[in-house]
Amino acid sequence: MISADDLRAAVGSGLISEAQAASLKSLSDSRRGAREALDPGDEPFELFKGFNEIFIVIGLFILTSGWVTMNAALVATDILNIQSHLVTASLIGAVFVWIVSEYFIRVRRMVAPAIALSIIFAGNAAIGFSAHFEQPSMIAQDDLSSLPLALVLTVLALGVYWWRFRVPFIMALMALGLFAIVLIIGADRAGVPTDLADIFLLSAQGPLAWMTLAVGLAVFAAAMAFDMSDPHRVTRRAAQGFWLHIVAAPALVNTIALSLLNQDRVGLLWGVLFGFALIAIIIDRRSFLITAIAYIVTLTFALFEGDGAGTPVLLLGLFLVTLGAFWARIRAWVLLPLSPILPLDRLPPSHS
Repeated sequence: MISADDLRAAVGSGLISEAQAASLKSLSDSRRGAREALDPGDEPFELFKGFNEIFIVIGLFILTSGWVTMNAALVATDILNIQSHLVTASLIGAVFVWIVSEYFIRVRRMVAPAIALSIIFAGNAAIGFSAHFEQPSMIAQDDLSSLPLALVLTVLALGVYWWRFRVPFIMALMALGLFAIVLIIGADRAGVPTDLADIFLLSAQGPLAWMTLAVGLAVFAAAMAFDMSDPHRVTRRAAQGFWLHIVAAPALVNTIALSLLNQDRVGLLWGVLFGFALIAIIIDRRSFLITAIAYIVTLTFALFEGDGAGTPVLLLGLFLVTLGAFWARIRAWVLLPLSPILPLDRLPPSHS
């Protein structure tokens, strides 16, 4: 590892210039990112590096709002050509986003603008492909049969964008696109769900709940594949796994927990939720657990009406604070008896 003294010595010997030394240090700091100041065993997470990135993101979304408003006005003046307007505007927008991404992502290596540009690119791709394959008359008749193809092409376009720019957040967008494809296909075969329960209750009519659970398991498996290929979490594969866990956990928790709640099996429900917490500890992913916390609190208020919710929520808060304070030690206790059956060499190491 090259230190600051090594860089100064290289400049003093004439091996590199001061500008080259500054660029090399900047690149090294960028690659380390938020991991440099982390405690051992902490989970790396970075949304932005400075307020300048927030400033740029605000500008990007204002620019996008202006582009949308301008095209909406053009569509209103020529309603008969709405399809061609949407396709053309989406194509121009996608090309512009790609060009801007070359600078902010490839050259400047910015985090927050990369996330914003990924969202804008996904929106352009989804609108463009949907407008191309979905006739306005079909939309008016609630005919969504062509949307799966448009969404598949959108996910593929996101895959190309990811291949070029390697933005970890794109994994979450691709996973959400996969969920949308599955739900639309299920709704097309079983009928549009009239209640949210049709999507998340395994006992509901139709295949939507089972399809949601299957996709959640597939996304979780993909997240684990990224995690196990980088157990020390020093590359972008760990960040990609992070965003996939963010998408997978709600699908798994909501589907299973809501189904148990609907059957009044509260005891088994809390056992399942404890199992999810145990999985999060084993794989060392607080992100996998945090996405279930809001649901658990909401569920607690639903089960214990009025003041009766105070004690369960208080205990839940105490549990989470304790878990956060002693995460590494608790994880070491959990891994010790499971070490004969777990591939510890492919899991994050215990630091306690």
